[in-house]
Order: sequence, then C-alpha cells, then structure tokens
Amino acid sequence: MELVEIKQQLNKMANRLADFRGSLDLDVKRARIAELEEQMADPNFWDDQQQAQKLIAESNGLKELVDTFDKNEEALENAEVSYELVKEENDEELHQELEAEAQALGEALNQFELFILLNEPYDKNNAILELHPGAGGTESQDWASMLLRMYTRWADAKGYKVETLDYLPGEEAGVKSVTLLIKGHNAYGYLKAEKGVHRLVRISPFDSSGRRHTSFVSCDVTPELDDDIDIEVNADDIKIDTYRSSGAGGQHVNTTDSAVRITHLPTNTVVTCQSERSQIKNREQAMKMLKAKLYQLEIDKQKQEMAAIRGEQKEIGWGSQIRSYVFHPYSMVKDHRTDQETGNTQAVMDGEIDEFVDAYLRSVVNE
Repeated sequence: MELVEIKQQLNKMANRLADFRGSLDLDVKRARIAELEEQMADPNFWDDQQQAQKLIAESNGLKELVDTFDKNEEALENAEVSYELVKEENDEELHQELEAEAQALGEALNQFELFILLNEPYDKNNAILELHPGAGGTESQDWASMLLRMYTRWADAKGYKVETLDYLPGEEAGVKSVTLLIKGHNAYGYLKAEKGVHRLVRISPFDSSGRRHTSFVSCDVTPELDDDIDIEVNADDIKIDTYRSSGAGGQHVNTTDSAVRITHLPTNTVVTCQSERSQIKNREQAMKMLKAKLYQLEIDKQKQEMAAIRGEQKEIGWGSQIRSYVFHPYSMVKDHRTDQETGNTQAVMDGEIDEFVDAYLRSVVNE
C-alpha cells in the first residue's frame, strides 16, 4: 500500500476516534468509575452481595469501554509516529510494519464500534443459550453436540464463564437438549445474533452407506435477568415438577429429586435446571430462566407486530434456518440473513463465529 493511502486511512481512523469520543461522554464514565471504586473500597461493600455484584459488573463494563478507547487512541498515536519515520527514512521494513499497524487498528476500531453498538436494555447481561435438535434422532443430536462445542470454544476465547444448567444426553451420541449460562459482559448482546435454526449438510458418520444427511438444531438465546426485573409470574399459571438429576458422564447425578422443571401453562413455556444439588437453588435458577423466556416472548411478539405493520413475511419453522454449515460436497458456512460466508468450516466449528455475529448485529443497527 502506498504511503499516501496509509495516511488517508490514519486520518479516517482519527476522525472515527473523535466521533467515538464525542458520543461516549468519557469524562462522565471516568467519574462514574472513580465513584464505583470508592464504593467498593467501603468495608461494608459486601453486606449486600447481590448489589455488590451489580456494581462490580457496571464498573468492569465501564472500564472495558474506557480502556479500549484509550488503547485505540494510543495505537493511533504510535501509527502516526511510525508514519513520520517512514516518511523521513523511506525504509521498506518500517513501511511494512506501518501497514500492519494500520490494518490492526482498523480491525480494532471495527470491533470497538460493534462493542458500543450493543446498547439495548439487556445486551450487557449474561446469556442463557439452549440447543434443541430437530427431527433426525442421532444425526441431529450429534449436530447439537458440535454446536455445543462451538459455542463453548467461542465463550472461552472471549474470556466468558460457561455453566451447564441442564443437559440431556442422546441415547447413542450427542445431546437431546442442553442449556448453558454464559457469563460475561455483553454475552447476550453478542449471542442474540445466534438465535434461530442452524442447518448442517454432511456425509453422515452414522450411515454405513455414506449418504449425505441434513440436520437441524434450534438455538434459543435469552438474557439472564436480574431479580429486580419486574416480570409477573402468577403462581396459578405454573406447574413445577421435580426429578432426579442426570448428566453426561454422570455429572450432576443425585439420589434425590433435586432437578426442577417449570411449565408456564398459558404459553406452554418449559424450563429445566439441574446444575445445583439443592432443589431450592435449582428452582430459583429455573424461575429466573422462565422470566427471561417470558421477556423474550414479549420482545418477539413486538417484533412480529412491527413486521406485520411493515408487511414482512417471515416463515417460522425448520425451513427458516438462519445459517447453513455445508461439509459436503463442498465446504461453506453461510448466514442467510446477511449473506456472510466463509469456506473455513473447521475454524467456525472451533468457535470462530465473530464475523457472522458482527455482520448480523451491524445489519440490525442499519435497518
């Protein structure tokens, strides 16, 4: 890349950073961080653990935003110094380093822009992610286990914590259903892009004839809601069942009926939790999951009403997959909402899904 082109890029990135600075009220955020740190230093800070955790989460989120902005600003300053050196010395090796700096900064700014776009009410929350195989028995259950691995690896790479709230293994392979709690700042904001049906096309390892099979798995994502979220659940509207826990490899197995299933009768919404040994704790977590589901149902209802007003026709069902993963006769992962695609299927299955999340979230913002 010519030096003049790199300079043009640096100027554009400087303008982007200036726009970010103007919209983020960084001085206000730094003042709030100082205020929170003062509260956290109080000897009585942990008297109310729930409130303490909320303040810590708020502080961490603000620090991540401010620190990331400062790092990007410092990277721009370093790139501009490098530009002046290259301009004076005309050194080819320095030129290549400058080009790499500019490219890295551009990618960092794109990620930062996406980070600050996650500003809907519950984007910052933890995420509850559920996988449910479609018809097809072992085939689709194995596909669900592959997606489980994909999302777990993605979460690990983000530094998020993953807890298994419910796990029902398949008879031969894979999983019949699994529910994860993915903890981390903006976990729901990112993962809401994954809600929908995921389709796999491959040569089946379970078919002795080596035929090609198509499998479907539904991915449902809801935010974990705080206890102070006002969502009313009438006791007469729910049915609570208890049963013995079970899990893959004997995990969470108990000799008591500690697992809890709650059914919301008006909407036929079912949630289960068996991650704790205490029935009381499983019930509390299941109620939080139910409230999150009911919140998501209301959001979906509002979106459908708006779509009807705009005259959109969207079929809901297994035929309306959001993304296809094709392993045979060619390698391709394609998101049908944004047309984002890649031929590196192995990287995607190893958790590298950010390009699809990024493309979807940007498309929603630009609607």
